[in-house]
Formats: sequence, C-alpha cells, structure tokens
Amino acid sequence: MPNARTALAVRLEFSTDSLVQTNLSGAAFTGDWLWVAGDEACGVDRLRRLDPVGREALRYGQVRDFPLADLLDLPGAADEEADLEGMAVADGYLWVVGSHGLKRKNAKPGRDHAENAKRLAKVSLDGNRRLLARLPIENNAQGEPCLVRRAQDGRQAQRLKGDALSNPLTRALADDPHFGPFLAIPGKDNGFDIEGLAVDGQRLLLGLRGPVLRGWSALLEIEVEARGEQLRLVPLDDSGTLIRKHFLQLDGLGIRDLHFSGDELYILAGPTMVLNGDIRVFKWPGARPLLAASREPVRFEAALTASVPLPHGRGTNRAEALCALPPELAGGQARWLVLYDAPGADRREGGHTVFGDLLHYA
Repeated sequence: MPNARTALAVRLEFSTDSLVQTNLSGAAFTGDWLWVAGDEACGVDRLRRLDPVGREALRYGQVRDFPLADLLDLPGAADEEADLEGMAVADGYLWVVGSHGLKRKNAKPGRDHAENAKRLAKVSLDGNRRLLARLPIENNAQGEPCLVRRAQDGRQAQRLKGDALSNPLTRALADDPHFGPFLAIPGKDNGFDIEGLAVDGQRLLLGLRGPVLRGWSALLEIEVEARGEQLRLVPLDDSGTLIRKHFLQLDGLGIRDLHFSGDELYILAGPTMVLNGDIRVFKWPGARPLLAASREPVRFEAALTASVPLPHGRGTNRAEALCALPPELAGGQARWLVLYDAPGADRREGGHTVFGDLLHYA
C-alpha cells in the first residue's frame, strides 16, 4: 500500500477553451500522455508530459480535446454533459463510463424560498450520463496517441446499446432488490451513481459511489462483447448471470475510483453524499484472480486494507481520480496519481492550471 503523499507534485496546464479544466473525475496514462475526464463535459482531454517549471515532479500540458460526439453516436445531445466518472486504458482502448444517475437542482443564493424549493424538487436525467463506451487509441503521423472513431486495424468506437433513458445495465438493475429502488434517486442523495471503472479483458468492474447500504459499498461486475458499433451485456456464467454484486466494507464510504495494479485492486473511497468527509485509498489484495474465479452472484468482502488518508477542504479538494504511473515515470517504485474535483486555491495557479498529488511507498 502507498503510505506517503507528495502534495502538489503534478502540474496540469489546460487552456481557456479546454473541455476539461478543474472538475477532474477520471485519469489514465499511455506512456508520456495523460488522459483526463471531467464530470461537467462531454469529452476527454489529452495532455503531453513536459519539463517541470517549478517544484512539481511531473508537468502536463499542450492539451487537446476529444469531444465524444466526434467519436460516438451519443444517446443524448452532443452538448449534453456525460458526467464521466470512470476511465481505464486496456488493449488499445480508452474506456469511459458515465455516472448513470439522476441529478437534482441545488438551491442558489439570492433566490427566494419558493423558487429554491422548486429547484430542490426538480430531478432530471441527462441522456449521455448513461454511457459506457470504449474508444480506439491510435497514433497519428506525429506519433501522438489520438482517439478515433475507427482505427486502421479495424477497431472502432463502441458504446453499450441503449438510449437517453435506459440501457441493458439499467434494465437489468431495474428489478434488483439492492439497487433497483435507488435508480429513481439522484446520485448525490445516496442514489445510484457509478464513479469507478476497472477493466480486465471483457469483464468490467463498476464502482458505486452510491448507494451505500448499511455501510456496505458495492462493485458491479459485468461482461461485454462487441457487435458492430455497440457493446452488449453477456452472461458471466452458464446460469445467465448478467450482473455479479460484490459488497465491500469501506467504513461507510462510497467508491470514487478503481485501479488494478497486478493482482491488487486499489479503491479510492469518499462520502457518498455532498459531505466534507474522510477520503482514503483501500487495497483489495488478490482481487483479480479472486474475481476471475468467483461464481457466486453476490459476495461480501471485508478484508481490505486502508492507506494514507487524502486531504479535503470545505466544498473543495475532493479526490476523485486515481491511477498508477507508468513504470518509466515511477522511478522503479509503485506510485499513484491522485486528481481532485473542485480544487481549492492551494491547488490552482491562474485560471487554467491545477495540481494533483502523488502517492508512493515512503
């Protein structure tokens, strides 16, 4: 487990018109390039590793936007946010997943009580939130990795079949005794909210920020197969199980991000609702082979270990993205990048530069 943190060790330089800027919710590396997602955009940004200009250990900039509407036929409108919360690189693809959850309007300063009451009662669903997709990564003529709709080797961008209201995942969960009732509750109200993604071949792990049930957090395990421009759910076993549920003891915290490192699964966890509370990284030892061998439709796992707690502010600096550094950047040690939603003044420089942290073994 990482047991030390180097604060403000990674500098990310965005531009005025970048799709993603401050509310970072997903990250993944391909060599010297960093992919990031934000929960208020409908696209992904790619940043190049640059020479440091200050005390930071790593610096990334020269950002390029990749709007999802250029890569996929989206379930919602092209300018509708996807609320991307999970990201992973595997087998030449960048995988992304939206929260799949409803949203509730918030009360605003300066509005009268009646108007704020109406706002707080308004619940809606952006169609692109119910998105699960994989996007081919292909180098251009300059050797830069790019996201493309169709690669020269035949790989193509694909998303889970569905529309702005539902897809096979939400339909499979509709009658589930644990999660079905929470599909109608906004994510930030302990409703259904996907915020983590880990990929192992065609099997995917979806980490839920909510709901947390009597202190138990949940991972959903699914398997997909490609059919043309679509992904479809396929059974995990001969009995036709489409979703395998794993309940984890994370001390009442919801899952914010997931990352495989070897056989271990690392879990970034924080409050499920809008709270200024504990944020930590947990390790599930031997998770990969255990999950591959498991045939139980529901299982409980309490033998997780926690690492160094991460900082948080009052309404700021919420850790939401975790990924391992490539070996060539880690200096022969296991190190992880942590990025933050709503970065505070201590994590910002100017209008378009933000800082993340590095976790490592001391």
